[in-house]
Amino acid sequence: MKNYLGAYSPQVQQQAQSLLEAEKSGEWLLKKYPDVHGLNGTRALYEYAMDLKNEFMRSSPPISKVIYDDKIHIINNALGLHTFVSRMQGNKLKAKNEIRISSLFRRIPEPLLKMILVHELAHLKEKDHNKAFYKLCCYMEPDYHQLEFDLRLYLSHRDRFGDLWS
Repeated sequence: MKNYLGAYSPQVQQQAQSLLEAEKSGEWLLKKYPDVHGLNGTRALYEYAMDLKNEFMRSSPPISKVIYDDKIHIINNALGLHTFVSRMQGNKLKAKNEIRISSLFRRIPEPLLKMILVHELAHLKEKDHNKAFYKLCCYMEPDYHQLEFDLRLYLSHRDRFGDLWS
């Protein structure tokens, strides 16, 4: 079982562990996030991502594709991926930005999906996970850090007990 909460302080990890061991994590998450998003198709996901990009990052490079990907979580050990593909067109180099979200996030609450998209969109401007990157994430989603923790708690819950919003 993967430790999704390893980056947090021992105190926070212990609180999360207590919730998991008491089998209260699911109840807590369902109370906080009762409904799943309705963005099941690739087109809806792309439009949602573009709305976020246009609201917060108008001057960033365009995104050519935003899709759910069945292989991400297993192969890359990631929740989502921002990739850019460079292609030659004539004698010019053209870059395409793509965002791929793990398919396991087709059935999660909208705030958690938004946090993942905000994270991947921030990579358009900041490639590394540095202070500027997290500042940009918090600009686009003020509750970014809490949502990231809640998502990591859900992933820990999912490993132990299975899907919560199925």
